[in-house]
Amino acid sequence: MTGTPPRRERRPHPFRLITGGLSEDAPRNPVPAADAAAELSLPPERSSARIARHWVIHTIAAAGVTGSQNQVVELLTAEVVANAAVHGPADGSIRVRAWTDSRHVYVSVSDDSSTSPVVRHPEPSAASGRGMALVQALAGDWGVEIGPDGKTVWFSMELEDEDY
Repeated sequence: MTGTPPRRERRPHPFRLITGGLSEDAPRNPVPAADAAAELSLPPERSSARIARHWVIHTIAAAGVTGSQNQVVELLTAEVVANAAVHGPADGSIRVRAWTDSRHVYVSVSDDSSTSPVVRHPEPSAASGRGMALVQALAGDWGVEIGPDGKTVWFSMELEDEDY
C-alpha cells in the first residue's frame, strides 16, 4: 500500500481564472443554448442579493427544477451577487443569468469590475468573507472570466435525480 491519498472526485483546481488566450480545451464559463438563459439586471446594492436569489429560484423552478438543491443554488446566488454589489463599482450594474440543461443548473453573475473574487477563510467571529469559500465548497463547478467589460463569476450544480 502506498501513502497516496484517495483521489477526490471534484476537480483538482476549484478556482479558475479565465482571461483568454488559453487552449481550446480549457474550462470556460458555460454558455446556454440560444434563448435558454433568463437574465436580470440589478443595481450594485446589497438588497440586490435578495432580489437575485428569489429570481433565480423562480427561474429554475419554472424550468422544472425542484428539491433540496434549490436552497444551495439560492445561497450561492446571494453570495456571488452580494460580492458583486460590495466589490463592484458603485455606478455599475450586476447582471444575473440562470439556466438549466438536462443535468445541471447554471448561474452566472457579471459586474463591471475586473477584480477577481478571493476565497477567504475568515475567523469564525468575522462578520463576512465566507461567500467564495461557500461557492468553492458547495458548487459542482465554478470559475471566473475577466474581459474588457468586467468579470463573470459562474457556478453550476449537477441535478440529482429527484430534483429534476
